[in-house]
Amino acid sequence: MIAFETIESAAAERLGGEAELQAALVRPEPPESLAMIGDDRYLSVMCRRIFRAGLTHRLVDARWPAFEVAFDDFDLARVAALTDDDLKRLATDESLIRHRRKIFAVRDNAQAMQAIVDEFGSFGFWLAEWPEEEIVDLWAELKKRFMQLGGNSGPAFLRMAGKDTFLLTDWVVQALSEWNAYSGKTHTRSAHADIQALFNTWHGQSGLPYCQISQILAFSID
Repeated sequence: MIAFETIESAAAERLGGEAELQAALVRPEPPESLAMIGDDRYLSVMCRRIFRAGLTHRLVDARWPAFEVAFDDFDLARVAALTDDDLKRLATDESLIRHRRKIFAVRDNAQAMQAIVDEFGSFGFWLAEWPEEEIVDLWAELKKRFMQLGGNSGPAFLRMAGKDTFLLTDWVVQALSEWNAYSGKTHTRSAHADIQALFNTWHGQSGLPYCQISQILAFSID
């Protein structure tokens, strides 16, 4: 297995130096901060990620204030109690993005998040307690519990929320192959387990957060 410092050196060289590389890296939120974020904010971020999928992020972000109004600031109890008629009306609201399945997923996901809150006290606490060295299991749990969070949407939501996670973007997958670290399918549970082990090793070598390791991989190739 290639040492991660080799990959990091290549990324720094491509970006113009170590300072430029450091400036480009995201920083995850510490667990205590994740635990303090309100459940309504997590629901808002989750739904924003779902609506971003397949659309220009700027378009979704520009509409998001209207979503906050339409869904009562994403208060879990209020959103979970929406009726089918309420959702059908919202699916025709021109101030929103009129995607019926995603509109209905907002209520489904509020109900799913409420179940986690009832069991663990808050969604943020549940998220904060999940170990990063098993982050692919959290991806699978999100896909199982929530609507529209399969594929890259679950990991992307975690990144938006501040939870430390690597992403398997096209650039990251290509870098894994070019550095002869991993090649083949990347969407199966067994592949996720193998890639998690790889990232765990690099995390141990570098001490870097998982989100930065995946960024550095993407930056390391042309």
